[in-house]
Amino acid sequence: MTEVKPLVLDVDGTFLKTDMPLETFWAGLGRDPVATLGALVRNFRRPERLKAELAAIAPLRTDLLPVNPEIADLALRSRMAGREVVFASASDRSLVERLAAEYGLSEEVFASDGEIDLKGPTKAEALVAAFGERGFDYAGDAAVDIPVWERAENALVVGRVPSARALTAQGQNVVELPGGWSPAALIRALRPHHWVKNLLLLLAMIVSLRFDLATLVPILWGIVAFSAAASAIYIVNDLLDLEADRLHPTKCRRPFASGEVPIAVGMAAFAVLGLLALGLAAAINWAFFGVVVLYMILSLAYSLKLKRMRWVDVATLSALYTIRVIAGAAAGGVAVSIYALIFLLPVFVTLGCVKRLTELTLTTDDQPLPGRGYGRQDRGDLLNVAGLGTVGALLVFFLFSISEQGRVLYPATWVLWLSMLPMWLWLVRMVMLGWNGKQDYDPIVFAMRDKLGLAILMVTLGLMFQAAGLWGKWFGV
Repeated sequence: MTEVKPLVLDVDGTFLKTDMPLETFWAGLGRDPVATLGALVRNFRRPERLKAELAAIAPLRTDLLPVNPEIADLALRSRMAGREVVFASASDRSLVERLAAEYGLSEEVFASDGEIDLKGPTKAEALVAAFGERGFDYAGDAAVDIPVWERAENALVVGRVPSARALTAQGQNVVELPGGWSPAALIRALRPHHWVKNLLLLLAMIVSLRFDLATLVPILWGIVAFSAAASAIYIVNDLLDLEADRLHPTKCRRPFASGEVPIAVGMAAFAVLGLLALGLAAAINWAFFGVVVLYMILSLAYSLKLKRMRWVDVATLSALYTIRVIAGAAAGGVAVSIYALIFLLPVFVTLGCVKRLTELTLTTDDQPLPGRGYGRQDRGDLLNVAGLGTVGALLVFFLFSISEQGRVLYPATWVLWLSMLPMWLWLVRMVMLGWNGKQDYDPIVFAMRDKLGLAILMVTLGLMFQAAGLWGKWFGV
């Protein structure tokens, strides 16, 4: 009777659609960034020690990690046929053993242990010592697995590994299995539909009544730079929120949380987008560059810590929206009234509360939102703060209308007062839609798609332009 050889599975990128060492790095940044960065500095040239320390700083919920369905099915069928299925991974042993136990695989695992980094030739030697030359089949997903494939009975190649083609020429039996990622999923991770929020940069031009190409063109380039910066931060936010997203009913489908895009690809995209944003910002002017740097620093602080702090997160969200308006002013070289900024801040506080109200309304239980400081019991408080923000915004707008600057820019004061009615209607409508859970998770994105809301905003702008006398200037009416 022929002995059935064990099936040995790599973990990161093979059995899992993610990478556990990188998972622990980002989980560590979210939980204890000082300890995580300290471990990285101390063990930069000792990956086996780094993996062990990161696993201790941020123990993963391995039951939430996305699995490659084809490889999981292969493992299940092999077990049912009485074949031993063994993990061999460069990840830390504590994580690999837990994963093996959760999926009912062999208790014998091969993994890094703080002293040995089990990858490439080191992994090959360990497996040959345990099972003999050609005494096992091995499934892997990267060029680093070639030394193992060369000494296995059958080489199971997951995804596209061009350098593995040489194995066939060497007489090795190669079986190709599905794997890899698609550029379309990476583009989705950039959240291009959120770029619409960067149209807020145009507000500086609008409230200052500066409608000329010399103002518009640099602001449009500024929108491109801010879109790149925002996408870079979205990637960081998603990588820091992997566990929280996997616990969320809809966010679990995000590209990094679901394993559609590898973490390493996301990190590379973050670097490219960040450099693109800063390069464009510097080309526009140094004032705009400073605003972009401020936005990225505050956004990173929000992703790392502030979004988990009750009420601080709403204040930070409103500040990030307001910074976009300041960025538009810096890019276009226009002066924005302090009244305009003071008016916009409570508007954005209201929208920040709407964002949390929407999430809490759509949640299915009374547990706190994953990775946030709110539960359903906070809906009343959020509604009250949103109401205060609405009243505060209208009060500041009224004070601006009777100020000297307001009278110069908008001579028809009574028409400006009239514009407060649709403005109030829009804010109240946004709050109530959030309260009833009838919005997108981002109120600005929702607002840009909401036809009735956009019509109300157009009426508001139309009245403001009438108060400024622009309709007569433009059309002679």
